[in-house]
Amino acid sequence: MSEQSAKPPNPDTGRFHLKLKTYIFITLMVVLNPISNILMKQGMDKVGPMASWAPSRVLQFFVHAFSIGTIWVAIACLMGFFVSYLLVLSWADYTFVQPSAALSNGLTAVLALLILHEFISPVRWLGIACICGGVFFVGRTHPQTGMQL
Repeated sequence: MSEQSAKPPNPDTGRFHLKLKTYIFITLMVVLNPISNILMKQGMDKVGPMASWAPSRVLQFFVHAFSIGTIWVAIACLMGFFVSYLLVLSWADYTFVQPSAALSNGLTAVLALLILHEFISPVRWLGIACICGGVFFVGRTHPQTGMQL
């Protein structure tokens, strides 16, 4: 029999890994969601507005939309976001995940400004700052309610 005894599992290691994977996948969510939104907007700008609700026009509209590569890249980003969202929800509290994911609102605004050249009013920037400030406070808590920092 060896002198080495098995060490009991360190609960802090498990908490660290939970926080690490949660933050990695929330970061993926925060990045992929705005990218998909911007790409979808660019793709839909190529499609143009739906001119009529006649069934043949609706079909034509969607066939045109799904023939644009940017739309498919946006859908792929949305799928990456959705998979990340499902994974994070499987191990972290919803009250942690949803506010943390709201950080994507800030990135969406920045990308809309830089890529789409949209005007963002000071009132919208203030609202986005409030959301991001709230994310800061939520991020200071543990992903699971039953665990403390």
